[in-house]
Parts: sequence; structure tokens; C-alpha cells
Amino acid sequence: MASSLSASLSSHVCLARKESFSRVPVKALSRCLVPRKGLPEKRCFRILYNRKIIGAVDSMATREDATPAINDGSKIRVPHVLTVAGSDSGGGAGIQADLKACAARGVYCSTVITAVTAQNTVGVQGVSLVSEEFVAEQLKSVLSDMHVDVVKTGMLPSVGIVKVLLHSLNEFPNLALVVDPVMVSTSGDVLAGPSIIDVFREELLPRADILTPNLCEASTLLGGKQIKTVGDMYQAAKLLHDMGPRNVLVKGGDLPDSFDAVDVLFDGEEFYELRAARVKTCNTHGTGCTLASCIAAELAKGSPILSAVKVAKRFVEATLDYSKEIVVGNGPQGPLDHFLRIKKDIQVSGKHWAFDPKSLVLYAVTDSGMNRNWGRSIMVAVKDAIEGGATIVQLREKDAETGDFIEAAKSCMEVCRSYGVPLLINDRVDVALACDADGVHVGQSDMPARLVRTILGPDKIIGVSCKTPDQAHRAWVDGADYIGCGGVYPTNTKENNRTIGLDGLKAICLTSKLPVVAIGGIGLLNAGTVMGIGAPNLEGVAVVSAIFDRECILEEARKLRLVLEEAKHQSLVRESA
Repeated sequence: MASSLSASLSSHVCLARKESFSRVPVKALSRCLVPRKGLPEKRCFRILYNRKIIGAVDSMATREDATPAINDGSKIRVPHVLTVAGSDSGGGAGIQADLKACAARGVYCSTVITAVTAQNTVGVQGVSLVSEEFVAEQLKSVLSDMHVDVVKTGMLPSVGIVKVLLHSLNEFPNLALVVDPVMVSTSGDVLAGPSIIDVFREELLPRADILTPNLCEASTLLGGKQIKTVGDMYQAAKLLHDMGPRNVLVKGGDLPDSFDAVDVLFDGEEFYELRAARVKTCNTHGTGCTLASCIAAELAKGSPILSAVKVAKRFVEATLDYSKEIVVGNGPQGPLDHFLRIKKDIQVSGKHWAFDPKSLVLYAVTDSGMNRNWGRSIMVAVKDAIEGGATIVQLREKDAETGDFIEAAKSCMEVCRSYGVPLLINDRVDVALACDADGVHVGQSDMPARLVRTILGPDKIIGVSCKTPDQAHRAWVDGADYIGCGGVYPTNTKENNRTIGLDGLKAICLTSKLPVVAIGGIGLLNAGTVMGIGAPNLEGVAVVSAIFDRECILEEARKLRLVLEEAKHQSLVRESA
């Protein structure tokens, strides 16, 4: 509910689209500035500029006293966050946002529901409080059974519910506590009465490891203090810290006339100013909940506060940027896509499919050198191959810079999807992720297929080059969809490539549990012979120079496809005889 029930819904924005991410940690630039007016003269303020958001964020340093995961050889205890908050029927904020945020960060999340709201992208139409007794029963149920690392709070709608929570926290004093003080609506209306605010100040905040108010919530907790500048945020963080929380993160997304989205973290000794450029989007519903839950998730993994805040901020920035164009509901504030999947799946709706071995019939493998020699672009080459009859395309760019490879892959993806033909990337899992390719083909010296499957997920196509029955069996065990078998004949496209011949190809086909595509030295004159070896799971041939090192790719592909279809027909005739 941090979006419908708080006023800082645009504070976390992204500088780069997901498509450009690499899988490395973000580097922050640190420098000291002149102390701000009204703050201690000798204070050195560290400003952390997130000038670039890069990839899937690695977990940060682990606290010595934290035990995020224990493996005793048979069981693994996972990091665990308990969220105590309200339910959002629209699914964008509250408990729902907490669950999605924790899952996206790889942390288990249990829940205690304090209120049930009738809520959508337009606003909150109704609120029904859960009784104090049932809140207490939920807390007891979770805490008596599960090993919780961090408690994160959202909407705590009554003094009684706050007291119930405090009682449970006193019984489990080692639990870390993240307090997201949901008490102000988006319009700035105070949703919590003076008595609730008092119990926050006097009892809950002193127990908190970190407090994460937006500007309106910080102002409310400070008795209406105006917060209009970054300097005011520093002072607010200090004053709130004096109330007892170990750390305070004042979120400045609603700061007037600020080009950046500025957050200020104070740990009692140092101020940290975290900045990011803004992104124009109305999909900000649940931002506050998501940020606090991500902080809780990182703490549960064992990260120190500063690292947890930095990772959480970057995660929210990435989800905001990725979600900025999706439409869910008719109201002014849409939700986030925590898993960075919705837009991707919408864009390729009807284009992703379960792997069909028949798509291996004419497997076209690109070659950048051949394209240069013939003076054509990779996109034109791929288009001509598909129009000639290629049923699947593998993009192989051994010498290309990563950025150029990604751009080429994106262009080819557009072509392939317009024809309903899968596009795979040779070797480069990172490029496949960046362009959302349909899969990857790897060799024996590349990343293992099992790891590729873990990274790409269950719906992508994975092929593995194999020369022996043992390698073919390993590919099947590791979750590959097909194997590329060869080289069948000598070839100029791969140096020092040991050939296996037709007998070796047939031996592997007969032992393989996966569909097989033959590769290596295959062209118009021998493709029929290859397909006629009598192996039912030999689905097609992979070719490079047979089509791409020719003046007219379309015509060569068309002729080769006719040969393959005739060979398939003859094979069926023999089987039925």
C-alpha cells in the first residue's frame, strides 16, 4: 500500500533499460562534499551516484553475526522475511508487493495481514481491519514454527495492532526490524491518528533497525516539519534517528524542483546521499513497499544496512524503468513488474512456443565473415535464409564486440519473430538474455547446459554440441532440448574439428534420447545422404557456408530445404514398408 497509502511513489527510478544490463555489480562513485548548512562542520558527506544500473545485482558483504543460509549436507535454511502489512486487492502494493519483491530477490516471505483493502489503480475504496486477536494468532503461528530473520512492517492501522506486534518482537528480540511507516495517503492525508503516531515514536521506532519514511511520513512523525530541500532531508533524518531507530532512510521522490530522485540515509554517524535520474512513469504503485521489502530481503541474506539500501534502491530503479510502459488498470498509478517479465511476455505473445524438434529441419548458422565478403548485413542474411526455408537460426558472431553482437541479435530477433522462427545464440548466454533470444547453443567447452538452463529458465531452447554417446547422454541429463552432432564431414568453418562420419552420427543418434541435428560439411550434394542414415531422431541438418557463402542465400536455402523434405519423405516410405 505504500503507493496508495503514501506520498513518495516516484522516488526510485532507473537510468538504463534492462536490455542493456550486464551481470556484474553496480559501482558507486563516492566523494566528499562541503558540509551542508546547519549540520556539523566536520561532517564528511558521502554522495553515492548511481550513474549506471548494471544487471542482476550481486549480494553484498555478509554480516559476521548473520546466518543467511545453512547447509548441513541435507537441508538448506533460506533467508526469511516476515511482512506485517495490509492486503492490496489490486496486487500492486502491500502484502502482495512484499511477497513479489522478496521472491524476486531470492528470499522466502511469510505474511501477517493487518488489514484487507478494496483497492485498484484508481485508489482505495475500502479498508477492513483484521482483529488484534487474529493478528496475534498469525504472528504466533509463523514465529513459533519458522526461523524468521527480518520483520518488515507496512500498514499498522491501530494502536492495538502495533502493541500486538511489539509484544511478539519482545519475545523474539534478535529479529531485525524494517519499519515502513505507512500513515499518509498519496494526497497527503494523514491515515494514522495521533495515538498511533505516538506509539510509533515512543515504542516502535526505538526497536527498528531501519526506518524508511517518504517526505510526508517523515513530516508527520516530526509533528508537521516542512521538508522541501535536500538539507531539510538531512535534518529530518537526524531528528528521526534521535527517536531511536538505528538507521533512517528519508525518501525524496516528491522533493520539489529536484532533477534527481534523492534519498538520504543516516546511520547515526554518516550521511549517505543516494541519487538517481528520474523516469517518467505512472506505474509507481507499491514502490515504497517494494523498497522496504528489498531492504529486508538483503538484510535477511546478511548484508549490512548500507549495502542493503543500495541494492534495494537499484532493484526498484530497474523495476520502475522496466515497468514504465505496461498498462494494468485505468487509474493514474499502475503497479510494478517485480520479475521483469510481463512486458517481455506481452511483446512476444504468440511467438514463444514449446520446443518442436521439427524446427531443426534446416538449421541456419550465420557467419559474419561470409556476410562481409558478400557485402550484406546479418539481418538481410537471416531474412533471406528464413524466406528460403530455414526453420531455425543460430547467430554465431565470434569476433563481434558484445554491444555490436547484442544490437545485431535484437535486429535478427525482430526478423525471426515476424516469421515465427526461433533464434538461438551461439555460446553467449549474456547476449541471449540481453536480446531475449529463444535459446542458446553451447559446445563442450562452454557453460554447462545445466547452468544455462538455470539462468535462462524452463521455456528457452538449449542445444549442445556432441561427438560421443556419453556427451549426448550428459546433454539429456543436463536438460538440453536437442544435440548438434558432428562434424560429420570436414569443414572450413571450424578449425581442428574432429569428424565423426556417418557411422559416428548414426551411433550417437541411436543412443541419444534427444532430437539430433547433424552439422559439419553438409551441403546440397550430401544432405540427402546424411538424412538417409536411418535414425528416427535425426531431425535435420545445420549448415553455414552451404547457404551463407553463396551469392543468393534465399535460392540456396530453398534448394536445400527441398532436398531435406525429399529425404524425410523417403525415410517415411522406408519406415512404412
